[in-house]
Amino acid sequence: MKLFPLHLIPNDTRIDFMRWRVVTIGFMALLMIASVVQIAANGFNYALDFTGGTSVELLFEQPADVDAVRDRLEAAGYAGAQVQTMGTAADLMIRLQPKDGGSDADSINRTADDVLRAAGTDDNPATIKGRSYVGPQVGQDLAKKGIYAIVFVVLGFLIYIAFRFEWKFAVSAIVTTLGDMLIVAGWFSLAGREFDLTLLAGLLTVMGFSINDTIVVFDRVRENFRGMRAEPLAVLNASINQTLSRTIITSVAAFLTALALYVYGGGSLAGMSEAMMIGIVIGTASSILVACPLLSFGVLRVSKQDLLPKARDEEALARRP
Repeated sequence: MKLFPLHLIPNDTRIDFMRWRVVTIGFMALLMIASVVQIAANGFNYALDFTGGTSVELLFEQPADVDAVRDRLEAAGYAGAQVQTMGTAADLMIRLQPKDGGSDADSINRTADDVLRAAGTDDNPATIKGRSYVGPQVGQDLAKKGIYAIVFVVLGFLIYIAFRFEWKFAVSAIVTTLGDMLIVAGWFSLAGREFDLTLLAGLLTVMGFSINDTIVVFDRVRENFRGMRAEPLAVLNASINQTLSRTIITSVAAFLTALALYVYGGGSLAGMSEAMMIGIVIGTASSILVACPLLSFGVLRVSKQDLLPKARDEEALARRP
């Protein structure tokens, strides 16, 4: 019995994507430039993960509603407080900026007592399990490690794609992926959303999704260059159309997953899931409209000679039974 296939779009599309390559690449470049200007002018609204603050651990008598606790703290004047569970729903870790900005013992105690009064209720009282001050030096270390993580991922992608395909593909993929991440980061800078570790994780996820989508298209480009008798533009166009259905279906499934995380994951995962949703949309568009078109310009222009099997590959194929 043949199962009914899932097709969001036909498999035999003949859309001429390469006809608009100058427009799509130019639009992507404008978004990247605008993102750079936005980030340079306004920066990010760094959360406590990077700026430091007071940390208070509360133990409730009953499981506590994290979102309700966060709302009560905001009403008490602690906007942007980070609330998360610590093993059980009755044990919460709260990190926030003290109102007086102090970091001495008295300031920490006053903040902890204030948090206790705001977070607890008559029906579900809480006790202070621990309190401490996280200095900005820890935030600087986290920011440095985040930058290291991004550099490591970029270099890893570059080496992998250059080894598997050609250096032209590697450059195109990295430019496209960094552009996706830059646009998403520019949006969060413009919106003023708090930049914390979960949002950084979302940006790294965007890089992984974008590069995966691009590699699928590039793999089809390599196959078609070796098998099709056509001009490079026709090969690139055919490759995008042949992978279009798979790209759209994968992106829709990933977007719905991120949307569920955004709706049901609570405020602590809102930044990460929002970054993933925006990144999936931008990454899908760039893998279709930017990554392959870049291979038709300047030093990145690919030809059949670039993708012909190397001598060692032919020898390896000849030795196969």
